[in-house]
Amino acid sequence: MTDLFAPLQSLKQGDWFKLICGASFQDLSAVRNLTLAYTLAGADCIDVAADPAVIAAAQAALQVARTLARDAQKRGFNYKGNSPFLMVSLNDGEDPHFRKAEFNPTECPTDCPRPCERICPAQAIIFNSKKEDFSGVASEKCYGCGRCIPICPYGIIYTYSYVTTPGAIAPLIMSTGVDAVEIHTQVGRLAEFQRLWQAISPWADQLKLLAISCPDGDGMTDYLKAIYDLIAPLKSALIWQTDGRPMSGDIGDGTTIAAVKLGQKVLAAKLPGYVQLAGGTNSYTVTKLKAMGLLREAEASFAGGRGEEFSPLALVPAPCSLASIAGVAYGSYARVLLSPILDQLENKEVSNINIKAIIRLEEDDRLLWQAVELAHSLVSQIKLQQER
Repeated sequence: MTDLFAPLQSLKQGDWFKLICGASFQDLSAVRNLTLAYTLAGADCIDVAADPAVIAAAQAALQVARTLARDAQKRGFNYKGNSPFLMVSLNDGEDPHFRKAEFNPTECPTDCPRPCERICPAQAIIFNSKKEDFSGVASEKCYGCGRCIPICPYGIIYTYSYVTTPGAIAPLIMSTGVDAVEIHTQVGRLAEFQRLWQAISPWADQLKLLAISCPDGDGMTDYLKAIYDLIAPLKSALIWQTDGRPMSGDIGDGTTIAAVKLGQKVLAAKLPGYVQLAGGTNSYTVTKLKAMGLLREAEASFAGGRGEEFSPLALVPAPCSLASIAGVAYGSYARVLLSPILDQLENKEVSNINIKAIIRLEEDDRLLWQAVELAHSLVSQIKLQQER
């Protein structure tokens, strides 16, 4: 099997790991460093915003990771230099993943305890920053979780959303070299989905993977079947991403339950393709899946193993006869897990407040491998399911 299709083999084995950087997360330093750490830790896919600058930051990290492959192996990480798929997220309508918070800091009373600042998992809410002489929401860091809105004592925080422009999609896919696309949709938006798909479909054959992300709702499985009828036939692999409780994995272990339940619901529909969890996933997710018998057992042999010739056509959508989850995507939990390391890096390296540059994790060897070790503690949970 070639390294080009290694992530697809992970899907087939049932040990697929995806890092979600955030569909509206545009902090270039964080995207670059998260991509580097999780790539070296063995991630199969990196999901980023459909923003050329964000895509370029992730691609730069993938290039650096390849140069560090030998060092990673010496340190005991099973990374051989193969790149994970680079995925961009698109939306066919209003979606919490594609929004940002905003407020006017001059409207904040001086005696406000500022609970919004404490609750923001991305540290995007800032008051009186000495580094940038700024107060308010740092737009590039906000990924739209919305936790600040109900906690504001004065109700002055609001959100603004953006919807993917179909005409801008095809050039993005063609010019930036992404491997995969994820479309966020919701029950009842078939016409909107169709318009977006029509913009993408002429170039769909260039993709190695298509993912459909949809939250639960009345008639969900019928809606997903209708989507499949629209997009079939596909030459790429297909993932149904079950968005259980969006952007909540860092809150507590219990948030993963919604993702698991939704995964079971989609598995029961026996749709062509693979089922992957998201939305509330965290360190408890794999344990829960194992306890429920929802992870595929390691196979004795598979296409591409034991010297057999591997063909990516073996991984195109087929009915899911096995009631098993193919993989897990981690977003807010994966990012917060590494935030202590990234915070140290930012505090250490950005000493000149007049310089706003991308902070490179690989420039601090100690923090780099600490970050990879933390990332590996999450990636290995599902990977060890097949290695044991």
